Amino acid sequence: MNTGQDTLTYVYAIARQTQPLRELLAGLRGVGRAPVVLLAADPGSGSAPASTGPAALALLVSAVPQQDFNETALKDHFEDLEWLEEVARAHHEVVQAVAARETVLPLRMATVYQDDGRARRALTEQQPAFARRLAELDGHTEYGVKVYLDPSAPPTAAAPTGDAALPGPTTPGKAYLQRRKAQHHARETVYQQAQQAAEAVAAIAANYTPHRVRHAPQSGALAGPREDRLENVLNDAYLVPDADAPRFRTDIEQAAREFPDIRIEVTGPWAPYSFAMTPDKAADQAADPAGSVGQGP
Repeated sequence: MNTGQDTLTYVYAIARQTQPLRELLAGLRGVGRAPVVLLAADPGSGSAPASTGPAALALLVSAVPQQDFNETALKDHFEDLEWLEEVARAHHEVVQAVAARETVLPLRMATVYQDDGRARRALTEQQPAFARRLAELDGHTEYGVKVYLDPSAPPTAAAPTGDAALPGPTTPGKAYLQRRKAQHHARETVYQQAQQAAEAVAAIAANYTPHRVRHAPQSGALAGPREDRLENVLNDAYLVPDADAPRFRTDIEQAAREFPDIRIEVTGPWAPYSFAMTPDKAADQAADPAGSVGQGP
């Protein structure tokens, strides 16, 4: 139990209390290798009664040092990539482990409360909204679809620029202009293919789900060391019914073969980070140092 003396209550996600979840948490460790436990709603406060049956909701929490997770410390830590990576990995591992067994509503990385009591009250106040969202996520999993291109590579079937057929001797100046025009044409061709690939992905995904979130394309550093030359031009997330997931992935991968100059990558399954849609009051708490603080993944 965290009473808020030297520690804060770190919240990973919201899930229904089930026996398989309790068994999983027996060996699960979170940020700083702290044990992850269930924290139920507070039956003595809030606008909605706390449920007590098999579908009762609970926060997945652990205690974290106040000196590292108070509002001032977090502002400094968010500039520390090594610290961020460590916390993000621990947060993600907890959420993914739970998502493998139960429907989970992930919360933003570094969501912390002053103590267990405040975390309980926040859950109690928002319990109906959280329950509705969990019901909507039942039987669904998030998948990512990314489109990459190499702007420096010539397309597989580049059309002639026309300059190569110009009569007369090729001077160094003309050769230079021809190369620049060819490069520009090749780049335009590759970007056109990327646009066509994005349209094909959207058309296929529409057969399986109406739920899409368009994230900002990743930078080269975020795309990974092997993607140094590649430019991420599409970074979409889809909430796909579990029964349709194998066909969704297969159809996207088959479509990718139609675009030899473009890389289309399907990632997942993931916990539904992109579709958590935390209610407004919880978002307000995230800006309140007496409630929760932090930035989401």
